[in-house]
Amino acid sequence: MSAPVIDPVRPAAPGTPAGRSAKAQRATPARFDTALGWNDKPSLAWALRILLCLIALGIFAAPFLTIFSGAFTTNPSGSSLSFLPHDSTLLNFRVAGERGIWDYLGNSLVIAGGGLLLQLVVCTLAAYALARHRFRGQALIMMLFMMTLMLPEEVIAIPLSLVLGDVPVVHLDLKGTVWGVILPLGAWGFSVMMLTEFMRDIPAEIEEAARLDGVGELRMLWQVVLPLCKPALGVAGVLGFIMIWDQYLLPLIAAKDPTDYTVTVALSILRTDPEVGSGVVLAGAVIALIPSLIVYLLLQRSLVTGIAAGATKG
Repeated sequence: MSAPVIDPVRPAAPGTPAGRSAKAQRATPARFDTALGWNDKPSLAWALRILLCLIALGIFAAPFLTIFSGAFTTNPSGSSLSFLPHDSTLLNFRVAGERGIWDYLGNSLVIAGGGLLLQLVVCTLAAYALARHRFRGQALIMMLFMMTLMLPEEVIAIPLSLVLGDVPVVHLDLKGTVWGVILPLGAWGFSVMMLTEFMRDIPAEIEEAARLDGVGELRMLWQVVLPLCKPALGVAGVLGFIMIWDQYLLPLIAAKDPTDYTVTVALSILRTDPEVGSGVVLAGAVIALIPSLIVYLLLQRSLVTGIAAGATKG
């Protein structure tokens, strides 16, 4: 008995009604959907969404525009809101430089760079151990990491100051050094928790196949696990940098001399200096804001990808 012959489906001829319909469908602009439900046809709802987006943009952009405007204004007024500079000048930046803002910025860059590198290494190793291995007390360790997120800095400020002044076992005084700020930031519970949950979703078959090829632990982490965790590493990098950059209390208690301060502490010093005006403080704020903006712009794709990957898991 011969098998039935099935005629292949041929595309409709361009001159037929079906062909014209398919051609018109391809020529019609595709509707693009987003979280706001945009479409290509202007309507009252479309105009309302545009208006709401402009209002939200104005609310979030107004502080940034005010900072930049005041930084380039000779004598900015603290009682009025201005988005455009009046009597534009660079004097505020020169005065801020004379007050040592560039030295403080250098301290912040060293601490942020070293602290972020150490944090990513420690958190990645901890997350790999918690996610890909099973051992006694694993839940307790994860709970301890999460508890660190619930403790405010003010609670541990005095104990941390005592520890930095005399590190147990080695008895070193880390105050007045960059290590006094970098080492306490070497592990962050948020990054450990996020990377752990991301690594747990990696299929076990990939790891088993790599182990059959004789791959060891460090090579497994470097060549197999980390390439699959790039979105999560991008999120940890951006948020970790911002967390370290915004530190205020830790650089304050770890410093022995005002020259050890970071740019965040320097802004508070400029604010209390009676010889400088608000324009100098705003100029210092712009200088402190630029590195965070650069890091975000460079890693925004990884940040968005990582957040979207975490939101769609499961």
